[in-house]
Amino acid sequence: MSPIRVGLTAALALISSFGLAQIDHVTIAAGTPEDKDLTTIGNEQDLQKKIAMFQDFLQKYSSNPMAVAFGNWQLAQAYQAAGDLPKAVDAGDKALAAAPRNLDILGSQVAMSQQMHDNARVFKYAVEGGGIYNSIDKQTKPENTSEDSFRSMIATQKENNQSAYQFFQNSAFSVIESEANAKTRMSYIEQFTAMFPQSGLDDQLTSYAMMSLADMQDNARLVAYGEKAIATNPENMAVLLTLATTYVASGIITRIGGILRRCRCGRRDSQTG
Repeated sequence: MSPIRVGLTAALALISSFGLAQIDHVTIAAGTPEDKDLTTIGNEQDLQKKIAMFQDFLQKYSSNPMAVAFGNWQLAQAYQAAGDLPKAVDAGDKALAAAPRNLDILGSQVAMSQQMHDNARVFKYAVEGGGIYNSIDKQTKPENTSEDSFRSMIATQKENNQSAYQFFQNSAFSVIESEANAKTRMSYIEQFTAMFPQSGLDDQLTSYAMMSLADMQDNARLVAYGEKAIATNPENMAVLLTLATTYVASGIITRIGGILRRCRCGRRDSQTG
């Protein structure tokens, strides 16, 4: 089976998992002129000829949004195979413009941006993917659908797309880990927390956030962030010590005693354990 037919089969298979309207799926009906032309393109072995054929396909079917989305998506993969990543990402963006809520296309964009070492793009696409996944829970129940059936459809969609969501989460977090600019890193952390609230990475995010705020010399935000963090995890020694240092630097003497008591309690607990 050629790459085009594999891609088309996968796209058609998305209908069952993306049955409601919150996530885009790209389908080309079998037997249509578009489908026949895609088969011809898929049988072409010369990569440069294939790219030219995709370009002709997109011009020929420019009035068909599905053809535009699918054609650009496949063109992106052809450019990627040819080693032209900037053109690949550009074609992928055009595919997203036609199908902006398609997780498969977004996943491809993340992967290609990683190849380009373009962390800003990686984070942008990953966060978009996370937001689309989160929108599954916000769908409106269709008429003539029972509550149980609707909940089952939602659960199925979330299960079927969980691996994509995890990929987006991991990709976004890797950008936070590698970001050197404190202001940019803090912006990423705030977006990440909103889009991936159940990531299980709270302690790591808190550490990066407080490091970022300290580098930015934003003591007011650092204290607010730290207080919120220890309200959730009172035994986080790194946060407690950072807060104590910040209180000393800021002259907030009244808060230091409580922090030191928590630190001593934390040390005793760890020694007892």
